[in-house]
This record gives sequence, structure tokens and C-alpha cells, in this order.
Amino acid sequence: MNRLSALMFLAGLWLSPLLASPVFAQSDMEKHLQQYYPVTLSASLDPLAPQQRQMLVLFMQAAQLMDEVYRLERYPDWEQLRGRIPDAATRSYFDLNYGPYDILNNNAPFVEGVAPCPPGAFFYPTDLTLKEWEAWQHPHKSNPYTVVQRDDKGKLYTLFYHEKYRIYHLKAAELLEQAARLSTDPGQTRYLKLRAEALRTDDYIASDEAWLDMKHNAVDIVIGPIESYDDGLLGLRTSHEAFVLIKDLAWSQRLERFNALLPQLQENLPVEPAYRAEKPGTGGDLNAYDVVFYAGDCNAGPKTMAINLPNDEGVQLRKGTRRLQLKNTMQAKFTHILTPIVQELLDPEQLPLVTFDAFFANTMFHEVAHGLGIKQTIRGKGLVKDALKETHSALEEAKADVLGLYMVSKLYEWGHLTEGNIQQNYVTFVCGIFRSTRFGAGSAHARANLLALNHFLTQGALVQLPNGRYHIVLDKMPSAVESLAARILQVQGDGDYAGATQWLATDGQLPDAYREAQQKLADRNIPIDIVFEQGMDVLGLQQQK
Repeated sequence: MNRLSALMFLAGLWLSPLLASPVFAQSDMEKHLQQYYPVTLSASLDPLAPQQRQMLVLFMQAAQLMDEVYRLERYPDWEQLRGRIPDAATRSYFDLNYGPYDILNNNAPFVEGVAPCPPGAFFYPTDLTLKEWEAWQHPHKSNPYTVVQRDDKGKLYTLFYHEKYRIYHLKAAELLEQAARLSTDPGQTRYLKLRAEALRTDDYIASDEAWLDMKHNAVDIVIGPIESYDDGLLGLRTSHEAFVLIKDLAWSQRLERFNALLPQLQENLPVEPAYRAEKPGTGGDLNAYDVVFYAGDCNAGPKTMAINLPNDEGVQLRKGTRRLQLKNTMQAKFTHILTPIVQELLDPEQLPLVTFDAFFANTMFHEVAHGLGIKQTIRGKGLVKDALKETHSALEEAKADVLGLYMVSKLYEWGHLTEGNIQQNYVTFVCGIFRSTRFGAGSAHARANLLALNHFLTQGALVQLPNGRYHIVLDKMPSAVESLAARILQVQGDGDYAGATQWLATDGQLPDAYREAQQKLADRNIPIDIVFEQGMDVLGLQQQK
């Protein structure tokens, strides 16, 4: 939530969505669409058996249902509003954002007559005040799989997703069960059946654990209400999404060895013992995939290129997490987005240090790093995510960013990484900040990277040259990385909501000195992210009747 939104919410003055707001001129829509580079999302199906290809079709059909639910989450009157948009360019941008709010511009509305996006999206009544929220007592008040609504008398109540979106959930569950009957892997069969039941009940724990136990599947689906990025009010409610995936067995085998190093990495975090006292679960694994279909939250605006799940802290402590590296998406972003950015902004002498292997490793260890640190505060404030409220997502992404880089440095130091060098990871990491800070203040990932950008500038690890380009001061990077990691881990461990809020209000903003560089990228028409041509036709698959 930005400062104005927070102040208005605290005062009980959040604006009604009936109010109109400024919009982009329709003549600018083509330019807004050009912020996304079109990529055909494909992968080789040659290693797959016929029944696995049939499973992919069923998975994509289930994913499309999550797509429909997410449209309603982004804007409940989605279909009616889209039908009133007269020009094709605005409709295309509307589809890309799953509604009238521009994800790259802090969810500013771009359709005429549409009011500002409520900070809690549409998970809560738009007239909800903090005073009313805190006074309200309800057993499912903080349940991530519910929406909060008002009855005809104005009284608050919750409605589970499986009730609100019943038709979509039931159909998706049926499709998963059809896929389960085709699977020859017992672990996958169990997961698909349990995930189908979870969609009918909104109880996802058993299916999350079954997903972690599943080891030998060649195709996979991640599906359901998962991430809470859209809930900028309280950071509680989850949004619907799905990924359909093909496992890269050769790459996955190369990555397996890193999972066993988590306890050693946790013990070596640059903070006092109390902030690293928890033992990270090692039952999860680290795999590489080609993704063949995105739906819902992960397909809106900037595209996800790695996954670390499940999000439930209890499951993480008991069994760990699975970290999925989406190889084909990473390659597309490196080639079409990161490469042209560094050619404009980076000191030419450091261009050879920007490599895809370093980009892949930084992204991979970002996901691994989500499992490090602590989930419970050390100050008696409960879970970190509850104590930090809406600031949690940005701080957690910042933690994963910097701890991932810290881990890479340790793995080189201990001899577990031998290809490449840490200088490549440092330079490629900072160039990754140039890329992701363009996502806008509404993105938790962008705010996380802004914390790092401002920190590196302050510490002298990143400097601007007289010609306007940027140079990474390599001998200052180790201490800058350690000090940033320590600060984030301490804020999380202390459950310091006030400190997190203040930090994001200052260093979570684009520094004035860097605005010119951002404008330069815009003037050169360098895309901000990618958009997919995807689906069964792209893969040459036939729709199941």
C-alpha cells in the first residue's frame, strides 16, 4: 500500500470504486502494449508418452478455469467493462492486465470512468476501515482462501473460494481427476486427486505435502489460489493461478545436490544466532522445467520465471519447499529484456560479466533463499508474515534476492560452484535490478529490488560514471550484500512492522539519480517484460472433449 492509501485506510476514508480517475489516452495504448515483448511459449514434447501429452491438455483446460477466476478477482465486472471498450489496443492491454488496472504503473486505471484500484483489490469491501477490521471477530477472518463481504445489513462475513467460484473449482477438480487416471506415477496420481479435493474444500495442506513427495513425474501442474501479492491491504488473501510444466530431467539432476546444503547455509547467515535458529526443511527439491502454459496471477503483467512453493510455513518447516526454475522463460527474459538493458546502462568494460548462467543461478538461489531465515518472529509477535502485514511480500522478496546472492558467494567459497565466478553473479545481479525495478511500485519484486538498488548506491557498491552508465564496484559488493541481508533478517525476526513500513517508504522508491536511466530505456523502446503466445495450438495438441 502506498503512503496515501495507508493514510486513507487508517482514517476510514478509502475511496469508493465508483469514483472516476485519470486514464491513459487511447492513442498511447500501442506504446503501452510495446512494453511487452511477444514470445512463443513452446517446448519439445518428444520425451513424453501419449498419455502424458493428454495430461498436458487436461492441465491446460484446468488452468484456463483459473484464468477465468483471476479475471473476476482483478475486476468483478470484467466481462461487462471489456465489452464497453471500443478499440482493440485498449482491449488487448486490458486482457494483458486481467482488467482495467496497469500493473506496470502501480495499478493505475487506464479505462475511462474506472476508479482507483482498492488497496485490498476486491478481496474486501472497499469501504472497510482499520477500526472495523480490528473490532471484527470471525474464525475465518484471516483465512487466505476466503473473501470478506457484507450482507444486506452491512455486516461482515467470509465466503470461501470454493463457494464463491464453485463452478470453476468443481470443473477444474474433475479435470485433475481425469489426469490422475492417466498418470503412471503413483506419487503424481495421489497429488492430483488430493489437489482436486483441495479445490472442493479449500484445504490445501495435504495436496501441498503430496506435491513435495512427488519426485518422478515428467509433467506437472501448479494450480489454485497461491500468492498474496494482490492483497496490498493486509497481505492475506491469495489469487488464483496455474503453471503447466514439463520437467527437464537432465538439468534437475544437476541441481539436486544443492538442497542438502541448506542447513549449512542457514548456519552461516550474517546475523546473530537467534535470527537463524530455525532448521530449514530439506525434504523439498530443486528442479528445472520448461513451462508451456501460464494462467491467472502468474500471467498478469511481468511473468514469473521461478517458483518456490508451498507457501504454508508449517509445510515448509516439516518438509521444505520445491524450487522450480522455468528455463525457457528465463532464457526469453535474458535475451529480449536484460541484454538490451545492459547494453544501454552498464559500463562496457563489465559487459562480459553478464551471463545467462549467472542469471540462471541468481534466480535459482533466490528461490532457495526463501527457505532460509525464520518464519516465526523472535519477539513473540507470531509469524513473520502476520507481523509485517502488507510489507511482508516486498521484504520476503528482498530477502530472497540478497540471500540468494550471498549463498552463491558461499558456494564459490566452499568449492560447490566451480563454473564461472562470483564477479559474474554480482554484475548480473545488479543488471537484474535494472530490469525488475521497471515493474512499477505496485510490484513486490520491484520494491524489493529498489531496496537493494538504494542500498548498493549508498554503500558505494554501485556508482554512476560521468557518461551516465553504471559501474559495479566489485570489492565493495560482499560487505554491501552482507549488511543488506542482515538488516532484512533482523526486521523480519523482530516483526518490526513500523521499521519495514518506514524503510519501504524511503528506500522502496526509485532514486532521483536513477530516473534518467529508466527514462533512457523507455526512450529506446526496450520492453519491460514478455507476453506469451501459448496454448494447445502452439504445442500441436488437440483439445479434449
